[in-house]
Amino acid sequence: MVVRKQIDRRQDELLKMRERAKQGGGAERIEAQHKRKKKIARERIAAFLDKGSFQELDQFVQHRSTDFGLADEHYLGDAVVTGHGKANGRLVFVYAQDFTVFGGSLSEVSAQKICKVMDLGMQTGAPVVGLIDSGGARIQEGIDSLAGYGDIFLRNTRASGVIPQISAILGPAAGGATYSPALTDFVFMVGGVGQMYITGPDVIKAVTGEEVTHEDLGGAFAHASRSGVSHFSHSNEEDCIKEIRRLLSFLPQNNTEEAPRQPFLDDPETTDPELGRVVPDNPNQPYNMQEIIKRVVDEGDFLEVQKDFARNIIVGFGRIAGGAVGIVGNQPDHMAGVLDINASVKAARFVRFCDAFNIPLLTFVDVPGFMPGTAQEHGGIIRHGAKLIYAYAEATVPKISLLTRKAYGGAYLVMGSKSLRGDINLAWPSAELAVMGAEGAVNVIHRNEIRAADDPEKLRAKLIEEYRERLMNPYVAAGRGLVDDVILPAETRPKVIRALDMLRNKREVLPPKKHGSIPL
Repeated sequence: MVVRKQIDRRQDELLKMRERAKQGGGAERIEAQHKRKKKIARERIAAFLDKGSFQELDQFVQHRSTDFGLADEHYLGDAVVTGHGKANGRLVFVYAQDFTVFGGSLSEVSAQKICKVMDLGMQTGAPVVGLIDSGGARIQEGIDSLAGYGDIFLRNTRASGVIPQISAILGPAAGGATYSPALTDFVFMVGGVGQMYITGPDVIKAVTGEEVTHEDLGGAFAHASRSGVSHFSHSNEEDCIKEIRRLLSFLPQNNTEEAPRQPFLDDPETTDPELGRVVPDNPNQPYNMQEIIKRVVDEGDFLEVQKDFARNIIVGFGRIAGGAVGIVGNQPDHMAGVLDINASVKAARFVRFCDAFNIPLLTFVDVPGFMPGTAQEHGGIIRHGAKLIYAYAEATVPKISLLTRKAYGGAYLVMGSKSLRGDINLAWPSAELAVMGAEGAVNVIHRNEIRAADDPEKLRAKLIEEYRERLMNPYVAAGRGLVDDVILPAETRPKVIRALDMLRNKREVLPPKKHGSIPL
């Protein structure tokens, strides 16, 4: 009887400790978090994972610090909640920083908790998702806190290209705390509450005299549209967390698997006559490449990545015949689809991610060239443009490209061309391939003739038309095997489906090496 009572007492104690851990920093701090329109850590995890699937780890861990009054202030679990569960029925590891405990600051034991789930993610081949809401390093712990960040950075780096890593900025992330998200594959941010910066507004004002708000400096809009640090931005936590789940549905668990296939109901041989009406007759008139992409992917479902950054190029995920594909496309509707520094870096990183995780690449090409000008040249367009060349050339996944209108100069080569080991290169009859546009070419080749003509403009127009008809049509490239097939726009989806099916078992390896030297 005594033994039974002792067991019951210990079980009651366990239940009380669990309840205490769930209280985080206490009711007042939880209420303060809610007043900021922010969820607490466990609420975020519950919203992210499949109902009832969360298994918490290290719930009873406490910090071991004694300086600056910390010996008298302890919270079960410290400032982060960690564990694993299911998202869309698939295993995922998660950590959520708890702002109600010491402002979510990273302590030595918090870092150890995060590192544990990252190690488990690597060992089991499952994604790791971090829900960030932290004031940064716990100053009271000094170098131990900084060392904790170093341990996390190391694991981010080792896991890169092995398991998907996703960060959601749901509160502040300052100083060294920004580098772990930056090392992950995708960064989500919530406008108005999520902020990232190396040095805050007060430090900037003290050092440079410049005045800037937290939001203008490192808010969701700034990083989504200017810096490119953020891949997705949302107006609230609910939408943000929902989109993380959506993103995971396109991704494999790790680099040895393929992304899960989804059922699709339509006939794979169905043609789409409307595609032939998207590209204008005038080669200089803009159009929206999104219209073509959404007509080719299953059910028009396209998850665009970094949609507000470098809008002259489109990257994102879709499905074709149920299988996930990574999509890259020039956007004639913005800056004529020209390639500049930001577009090159944006596309290169996306291509490398898809290649690391066995996701086939489908490229939609309509590019007039690289952006000219001193700002681009001095900013390193040569170096940054080379990143995109490197990414496509290095990629061993199936690579299919479709040339809808123009591809001039080096930009033609960059966009998944046959020269960079493109597997299937298709073109519409409207396609033009050349070293440069007809106008520029004629001005160079026939400069003297035009100058001596009685009617220079009439002759120039005649020569431009002759040049375009003779040298820029897709059949010249097709005749040399640089384009595998010229197809009707209506045939695009069936042709892509067949190409992907043919390439499903593609195997290609790179020369033995430790790693290449990409022009960073």
